[in-house]
Order: sequence, then structure tokens, then C-alpha cells
Amino acid sequence: MTSLDKPTPDTDRTDQQEADAKAVTEAALFEAFGGIRGMVETVLPGLLFVTIFTINKDLHTSAIAALAVSLVLVVVRLIRKDTVKHAFSGVFGVAFGVVFAMMTGNAKDFYLPGMIYTLGLALAYIVTTIAGVPLIGLILGPVFKENLSWRTRNPGRKKAYAKASWAWGLILLAKCAILFPLYWWADTAQLGWVLVALKIPPFLLAVYLTWVFLAKAPPPIDVFAEMEAEEQAEKARKAEAAAARNTEA
Repeated sequence: MTSLDKPTPDTDRTDQQEADAKAVTEAALFEAFGGIRGMVETVLPGLLFVTIFTINKDLHTSAIAALAVSLVLVVVRLIRKDTVKHAFSGVFGVAFGVVFAMMTGNAKDFYLPGMIYTLGLALAYIVTTIAGVPLIGLILGPVFKENLSWRTRNPGRKKAYAKASWAWGLILLAKCAILFPLYWWADTAQLGWVLVALKIPPFLLAVYLTWVFLAKAPPPIDVFAEMEAEEQAEKARKAEAAAARNTEA
């Protein structure tokens, strides 16, 4: 092998940095969106509702079962002392659906609050991106310990967040374009099974695109590390000043 065939140290460092960036981004996305367990907790209540309703057409039984499994998921997380934010969000979503369906007496309305939330979230991604503050950056900034530093100090990262937010917004809008016509034209079971089928694939596509955009972006600026370094420097300055005063005395 000639010297031209051998990777240079700079190339090795670049490859390692890219691998590290991808690994950090993947871990942050799993933390932000709940990973596999979060997906299961998102899908399970709706799957249980539509399965029971398909079998017996009983709104009350289906709704109670969906709410019960959501509560069980929260209790399991509490027992295991895991983070409960994803499970709690699932409980609230299911509870809204149950209350709404019970009030109207229409089983399809179990899904309506979630559909409206999805539409609102899609518009939020798009509007915030147009406004220059992409929502995905607001969500992931604290996870990457960069907070809002990407807005003014890291333009390449801001651009990646904008691309990711556009991806989320357009994917969710496409999902709504399928679901809302079905809400009017399909029966409860048909709508429910389509909803279950569309829970994971669009989400995974959006997460994957976010991972691609951020893995190629400049690394985040760790503002917490900066603050800690500044505090340490300030302590060192005070210690030097105190030592100088003692020497003079």
C-alpha cells in the first residue's frame, strides 16, 4: 500500500468526528422522542381501542380499555422510576379522545382531538420555521445543551433545524391530508386502523430526516460548559486577587 492509499490523520479525525456527531444526534433524538418504548406507548391505546371496537362496536368498553392501558403505562414508568413525560402525554391525549367521544356519542370522535393536535403541530413546525425560530430547534436545543445558541452563533445548525422542521411540518400535513377525509367518509374501524398504520412510519421518516440533517450540521455549542468554564475562570480571578492582596499586606 502506498502512502496515497493510507488515510491521513486528518481524514481519521474527520471520520471520527462525523461518527461521534451521528451517535450524539441519535442519542438525543431517542431522548427527545421517547425511543422504541415511547412509540409503543403512543400506539398501544389506539390499537386497543380500534381492536375492541372492531369486535364488539361498544364505544364505552373500547374507550375505558384505551384509557386504562394508558394509565398502566404511566404506573409502570413510575414504579421503574423512568421519565413519565411521554406516558403522561399519552394519557392526556387518550383522555381527551375518550371525553370527546363520550360527549358526542360518536366513536370516531375518539380520534378527532389527536388529529387536530397533529394538524396544529404541523402548522407550528412550518410557521416557526418561516419566523426564523424552527420548532425542532426549540425542542432539541436543551437536549443538546445548546439552548438557543444556534439562532445567532451557529448558522449552519440553524439551517439544519429549519430543514428538519420543514420535514416534520410537511410529513404531518400529508398525514392530515389522509386522515381528515377518512374522518368524514370512513367508518370508525376503518379510520382507526389507518390511524394505527400511520402512527409509526411518518414519525420514523421525520426522525430519520432530522438525524440526517443534524448529523451533517456543525456540532452544537455547549452553553452549559461555557457557563461552567466562565464560573471557574471567575473563581480563579478572585483567588488571584485575594492572593495578591495578602501578598501586599
